Amino acid sequence: MPTSRESGRERALHYLRETVLVDPRVQGTFLNENELAGRIGVSRTPVREALLLLVADGLVEMLPGRGAYVPPLTGRQIAELMELRGVLEQHAARAAMVTHGVPFEAMDAALDHQRRLAGAGGDPAEFIELDMVFHQTLVDAAGNALLSRTYAGLRVRQRRIGVTALFRTEDRRQAVCTEHGRILEALAGDDPEVAAKAIDEHLQLTLRVLLRA
Repeated sequence: MPTSRESGRERALHYLRETVLVDPRVQGTFLNENELAGRIGVSRTPVREALLLLVADGLVEMLPGRGAYVPPLTGRQIAELMELRGVLEQHAARAAMVTHGVPFEAMDAALDHQRRLAGAGGDPAEFIELDMVFHQTLVDAAGNALLSRTYAGLRVRQRRIGVTALFRTEDRRQAVCTEHGRILEALAGDDPEVAAKAIDEHLQLTLRVLLRA
């Protein structure tokens, strides 16, 4: 059974990962530990412990005398993230196609939901959550637990840049849906090279949006 400190730290860590750090507005700002503790309903200690874990992940910096700082992702970091995603997703696509285990139904469901949100101007965070479901489902289909955990570990960074990309261009949601549709079509065609190309084009288009001045 976890101690109260451990459970408080986990609550703080979850809140920071899922609510605070994914908000593009916090990039380049300092976090107030006392304010966070009040919002989460814990003391300052578990908040500090959670922040130190995020420092180890490279998501937060602790600056002496100033506190916890959320550094903006640089262009290089974004490019490296998209490159890693491409390697993992393309490998997963090939592996899933070899075993005829592409999860078309689950990926179709995520895409259909995205299309409804795109048409209705829905919550950007929900749209990006579905985007991650779409891609994580494909990665999980490779049947490699380490691969899946590695990809899931990119979650916070993906949400941060995903929401940012939606705000960079008005039609990005519709474009994402179109690109996801092409990935599914390529997977259905049972050609690993075509599928890899569709994934790469999707990630490169997203990267261009993110690096646009």
